[in-house]
Amino acid sequence: MTAIDTTHTLTTGLRSTATSTSSLSAATSAGTDESADFAETLKAMLANVNGSQQRATGLAESFEAGQEQDLAGVMVAQQQARLTFQTALQVRNKLVSAYQDIMNMPI
Repeated sequence: MTAIDTTHTLTTGLRSTATSTSSLSAATSAGTDESADFAETLKAMLANVNGSQQRATGLAESFEAGQEQDLAGVMVAQQQARLTFQTALQVRNKLVSAYQDIMNMPI
C-alpha cells in the first residue's frame, strides 16, 4: 500500500511538472507580452523549486524525529527536490550561455 501511495505522489508531481511545462510553451506561443510571461514563469519555477526543497527538508526532519514513518515517501520527496533543483540549474546555465552568445555577436 505504501508503494501505491508513493507512486501516486510521484505521478502527481510529474503531472504538475508537465502542466507547468505546457503552460510555458503556451505562454511563449501566445505572443502577448512574452517578457512578462517569461518572467512570471521563471518566478513560478523558482517558487516550485523552493517549495519542493522545503517539503523534502520538512519530511526528512520529521522522519528523523520519528513523526514520519514513510521512508519511501521521504526519499521520493528528496529526489523530486533534487531533480527540480538540477532542472533549474540547467535552465540558468542555458540562459547564461545564450546571454553570452548574444553579447559576443558582432554588430
